[in-house]
Amino acid sequence: MNTTLDVLIIGAGPIGIACALEAKKKNLTYLIVEKGVLVNSLYNYPTNMTFFSTSEKLEIDDIPFISSNAKPNKKEALEYYRRIVSSNKLNVNLFEKVEMVETKINLYNVTTDKNKYQAKQIIISTGFYDIPNYLNVPGEDLPKVFHYYDDPHYFSEQDVVIVGASNSAVDAALEIYRKGGRVTMIIRGENIGDRVKYWVKPDIVNRIEEGSIKAYYHSEIKEILKDKVVISTKEGKEISLKNDFVVALTGYQPNFDFLKNIGIQLSTDGLKKPAYNPETMESNLKGIYLAGVICGGKETHKWFIENSRIHAKMIIKDIIAKQS
Repeated sequence: MNTTLDVLIIGAGPIGIACALEAKKKNLTYLIVEKGVLVNSLYNYPTNMTFFSTSEKLEIDDIPFISSNAKPNKKEALEYYRRIVSSNKLNVNLFEKVEMVETKINLYNVTTDKNKYQAKQIIISTGFYDIPNYLNVPGEDLPKVFHYYDDPHYFSEQDVVIVGASNSAVDAALEIYRKGGRVTMIIRGENIGDRVKYWVKPDIVNRIEEGSIKAYYHSEIKEILKDKVVISTKEGKEISLKNDFVVALTGYQPNFDFLKNIGIQLSTDGLKKPAYNPETMESNLKGIYLAGVICGGKETHKWFIENSRIHAKMIIKDIIAKQS
């Protein structure tokens, strides 16, 4: 591409799409570059996932999201965001990974695995779903270990350890149990997570109390072996559990190396929050903006579709103001 873009958007998730819609409305030249499929993170969510938010809170650019239920599911969300892109004829390059962003006088050179671009401004909206928080224990590299969960049928009639107590871990535990899996949860804290969906939490608590799902609290996996796992408890005991599969749903984190390589400053408090102006979403680098969940660093629960939709208007407003 020989022309210079006004805006290059990295990431075709809901917030990246919202940024493209806003750029198009303001007659800016733009392009979204996405390393995977459209709304890649949503596509990789579990098959039966239901959102915490109601459909109107997932809407972007005031485009109605019609769902058959109060809280939409993954299939409905994929359809919604795909139709927005197609009906608005947004400029999106899928399966194209950004490899390098370099500064040139008042411009940025962006190199992907397929092309090179020049842009006056860049919006980074890459989410956080690509890099799991690993357990860092022996045996984690065995093929029986999963850091992503899709469909419960795969685990039917198997001894399955679920690591974690968040929404994703609880959903997986309940679904696998109901498809005939023998489920044991390994939970670092003293209880199920506080942010677990309010209509799901009583279900998992009841299943644990009645013994349908086994739970070890204040516990961690120490080692994963071919046919068992070894866990350590708060009392210092080691327990060996018969096991076919481990589903480690301990959360994910943004690609911090990508941000650092560009030159974006990260906080040194362990949370790695990227520097940005909360009024404009511009990072410490002039002309590079952050949008969506990536703004939270390791606190990935702080930003989500519902409360980061506003980033698109904030960013494009600032870009337009600088042009005038």
